[in-house]
Amino acid sequence: MAEHRRASRRPISIVVGVAVALVVLVAPVRPVAAVSFPALPIAFDRTFLSNLSGPDLTPGNSGSLAFEVGDPSGFSAMSSIVLTLDVYAFNAFPGNATSTVASAGTPLLVTPSASATAVNLSLGALSPRTQETGSVGVVTATNTPAGTFAVRTALSFVANGTSYRLESRGWFPTALWDAATTLPNGSATLNLTMLGVSGVTAETAILVSSSSWDWALAFILGASLLLVGAGAFVYFRRASKSSGGVR
Repeated sequence: MAEHRRASRRPISIVVGVAVALVVLVAPVRPVAAVSFPALPIAFDRTFLSNLSGPDLTPGNSGSLAFEVGDPSGFSAMSSIVLTLDVYAFNAFPGNATSTVASAGTPLLVTPSASATAVNLSLGALSPRTQETGSVGVVTATNTPAGTFAVRTALSFVANGTSYRLESRGWFPTALWDAATTLPNGSATLNLTMLGVSGVTAETAILVSSSSWDWALAFILGASLLLVGAGAFVYFRRASKSSGGVR
């Protein structure tokens, strides 16, 4: 079980923005889903997983990645809750080269039962309008490269006898995401049926820096927020006529 406490980190908007900006440049391969999950109303998307906050570390140091899971909308009692966190992309400095993560030096996510780049947290059950705060440890090595490590998320649970699964942008190939979020006339939408999920969750990032280039990191973060502008519009201002659960 994740440690139940909040962590004080960089502003969430920054780390989420960097993570999504990385997705624009990296097209991860998403396993073909065996089943499609029923779509939830779009208004619920940001209520189930929130307050993601990744740490800012120097190589060789450790910290924690905080989160909050719950249903403040009062949708339903949730059971069999599993939160997946996966370090999947890396934006290096200097050079600003983006790639999938390498095995050497990649930050590890640490729980009482695992230490890996991807972990599954079993959170049990929650009543409607309740939340659970928690965190996982983050450990870097002395050879961890400076840059931004994007963390994609997924949340699965059972409510009213039905299984639901929400996934973040990082699980979807670029072509599929573009097809599901843009109408033929160029308008923004979100087709959850096409994506095969119940909703979309946010992402965060682990920042690895050193005192010699903190100024450069601040510049990169600002540029990343500009890059993510179009993606933010798609996510936060979806058209009401979209299919697949949008209403």
